[in-house]
Amino acid sequence: MSLSRSPSPIPGGGWATPGLTINSSGRTSPAPAYAASSPVNWEPTSRSRGNANNGYPSFSTQNRGFFHRHMRNISNSLPRFSISAPNNPAYGEKEKLNRGRPSCLGRFYNKIPLVPRIIDAFWKSSRKFKARFFLAVLLFIGWIVFYNSPGIYYWRRNVGGGDKFVIILGANVGGGVMEWKGAREWAIERDSIRNKRKYVSRWGYNLEIIDMATKKKYAHEWRESWEKIDAIRNAFKKYPDAEWFWWLDLTTLVMEPSYSLQDHMFNNLDDVTYRDINYYNPLNITHPFPDDWLDPVSRSPVGDGKPSSVNLVLSQDCSGFNLGSFFIRRSTWSERLLDVWWDPVAYEQKHMEWAHKEQDALEALYTAQPWIRKHTAFVEQRKINSFPPGACSENGEDEKVHYNRDGGDFLMNMAGCEWGRDCWGEMYKYRELSYYLNRNPWERFKEDLVAVVWEKLTGQKVKL
Repeated sequence: MSLSRSPSPIPGGGWATPGLTINSSGRTSPAPAYAASSPVNWEPTSRSRGNANNGYPSFSTQNRGFFHRHMRNISNSLPRFSISAPNNPAYGEKEKLNRGRPSCLGRFYNKIPLVPRIIDAFWKSSRKFKARFFLAVLLFIGWIVFYNSPGIYYWRRNVGGGDKFVIILGANVGGGVMEWKGAREWAIERDSIRNKRKYVSRWGYNLEIIDMATKKKYAHEWRESWEKIDAIRNAFKKYPDAEWFWWLDLTTLVMEPSYSLQDHMFNNLDDVTYRDINYYNPLNITHPFPDDWLDPVSRSPVGDGKPSSVNLVLSQDCSGFNLGSFFIRRSTWSERLLDVWWDPVAYEQKHMEWAHKEQDALEALYTAQPWIRKHTAFVEQRKINSFPPGACSENGEDEKVHYNRDGGDFLMNMAGCEWGRDCWGEMYKYRELSYYLNRNPWERFKEDLVAVVWEKLTGQKVKL
């Protein structure tokens, strides 16, 4: 046998193609035929391929396309079924689940934790679902950032109508005419002002803090507590674009800062107020006027019945009108009322009889003047002016007057606390209660879970 490294496929040596067999060298391997008399045609034409008498064997390639080239790889990637061994764990019937999956995944898929399975299902979902999911996440994050940024303040103020409301707070900075403040009085003032500032910063309202030291200019008339009338008139001039003005005494606390005045009161003013004082009439005022010479609106128990005609909103406690928290709308009627209410002639004649001062004056005007009743509305006391247990009753169980924690009362007024009660003790109590009721989820988590667990482990109370 020849020792050539590429033996000829023809028995006995030689090649079927002319010019590749060189007998002089004794080799049977192909070699270039430089001395060949005729050229070699490596690519037979269609004519030569169809000629069966040319003496050349036909050549057929096994590489006929993509499927033939990759048929073995594709078949190897398909699942295999061992029909001869039905007890084999890798064997799967057609009707069973996990058919076509690797045997390890079929056995352990239910043991995979839920979170990785959810993540795996998410990444296998469609592109449209992923795009919608990421869009929803971006909108949610944007809403959180906007809600916790200063932008929410300007939005609620300019778009939500917050600039239409002014809160007027008598701060009593100078200590009044007859007395000076001690440590408790300073603490009450500090907490009350902080409470109002936090509320207006949330909803975009205006806050006017009245320095009650200005009441000294009325000292020659002993006109204490009447200064709120003059303060409202000055606020009308200072805020010409505002519509509603809310007077608050110093010993008040907003218990539910999540309530806006629009949602709590003025978006449904007709539903939360009543014009007929006979609904709750602790003063036994005759209503309506029985005089025939009055117009029909003045003789009507509800006036004209339109919410747009309401210019004064206040509540009644167990003894009559309460002006620790009331609303007044800017209007010609309101300016006229303030002028008559502040009239020094009426004050000089009646101030010795009016123990509650400006409240008694307003009650006298409401009783005698039909034009005042037509534009005055009342609201249930707990809507804007809840009392602590010590006010109006010693037991504090009057559902119309006293604060109810489960009722979501809006404002607490420690009315009359300076007469035998602890003003600072009540202010501190309801300040802490308001904080407890309005905690955010993170604060609830820290105080209700982390602090409790820490106390059980160490035996020490901690305030986070």
